[in-house]
Amino acid sequence: MNQVKPAHVGYFFGLSVVELAAQLRTGRVTSVALTQAALDSIERLNPTLNAFVQLDAPVALAQARKADELLAQGRDLGPLHGIPVAVKDNIDTSDYITTYGSAHFEGFRPRRDALCVQRVREAGGVIVGKTLTHEFAYGPTGDRSLQGAAHNPWDPRCMTGGSSAGSAAAVVSGMVPLALGTDTGGSVRIPSALCGAVGFKPSYAAVPLDGVFPLSTSLDHVGPIANSVEDARLLFEVLSARACAPTIPEPGTLRVGWIASGSFGPVDTAVDQQVYLTAQQLFGDTLQEVTELAAVAAGMKETLGMLQRAEAFDVHAERMQQAPQLFDPEVRARLELSQEVRGWQYIRAQAAQQQYQAQMASLFECYDLLLSPSVPIIAPAVNAREVRVEEQDIDVRAAVLSYTSPWNLTGLPAISLPAGQVRGMPVGLQVIAAAGEDDRLLQLLAHQKPT
Repeated sequence: MNQVKPAHVGYFFGLSVVELAAQLRTGRVTSVALTQAALDSIERLNPTLNAFVQLDAPVALAQARKADELLAQGRDLGPLHGIPVAVKDNIDTSDYITTYGSAHFEGFRPRRDALCVQRVREAGGVIVGKTLTHEFAYGPTGDRSLQGAAHNPWDPRCMTGGSSAGSAAAVVSGMVPLALGTDTGGSVRIPSALCGAVGFKPSYAAVPLDGVFPLSTSLDHVGPIANSVEDARLLFEVLSARACAPTIPEPGTLRVGWIASGSFGPVDTAVDQQVYLTAQQLFGDTLQEVTELAAVAAGMKETLGMLQRAEAFDVHAERMQQAPQLFDPEVRARLELSQEVRGWQYIRAQAAQQQYQAQMASLFECYDLLLSPSVPIIAPAVNAREVRVEEQDIDVRAAVLSYTSPWNLTGLPAISLPAGQVRGMPVGLQVIAAAGEDDRLLQLLAHQKPT
């Protein structure tokens, strides 16, 4: 956790869900009190941060009262019982309007919960509201939405990153202790890194996508945003409907690779140094430089782009034909580009995706974990579209996606951890594991202490 506080903090800043749950069960606090604390924090902070786009205090408090009544009756629903949780606005909720960040769905209320939301409720979680998403989750900056832009708790002049913009801002600022996000090219890890949260993208298909508005079906993931690895693991267990298999950490035997600087694109030197320092503190002399990825980076980026554009246009073809004016102009421009993907290009991209997955499986025969900066820059200004990195002017969207998107293409579990600050803004350390090694990744990091 960061040693200093962001400029804007609420009740849950830095609080542990595990500890809050223990207090609920001993009667030291009630779910109604926690939910009211969340609502009060949102009322105070949201006018500045614009993290939440839908709230209904009576609905949230009714859930909390029910949670307290059940505990009083001796009925404990699970690890999230009575805990306030926020849900990204591209995930369906039956009791909150869900707009997907778009004028196309203004005022829309889904008939049922997404399966991941249903699982949160079944584990006792209190859904306190919906958080801002970049329109249809089609953007990594978090500043193109029906409801405007989310703002970074460390400096509201700066973007949160996206597309899970509001979820990261809500957790980091302490409006809520947990939030659901989605991740197609980095959309959980990017805002977590730029705001200073823990953001986990599980292995592909580890969490069901039923009731989550699709962006790119071969790349989409649902994942938790939290204050700690332990809390992220707790929410992941709920979302995946299974407990993490116990792992005995063996730090001395870990094979940890540091992805060579610049492998996936330009990196701010100060960011690279700060993140590497954090990696050394966690893993010490086990770090080995990995140089193989630079040779495949361009091909992986092209392949992901083909898949995402083709699948995104498939989702929105009718809306683009019937009401293109309802899209944000930037999102519409991306969809106009997307319709140019040819069928043969998409089929080749599918084949290439399988090849890259096989290459990464081979690489992970040599390593237990791979490490890199989550994002190679600090948070730019809201609406910025170019950023200067090491004497180069580069596209903001390309920069923030560069180190996260390869792991969507290959479906590997990846997590962003807070890694200190550069020029007063948070940076993140990304840790990647082999396919299906979600449990081991989370448990290793939960036990890992600075050397």
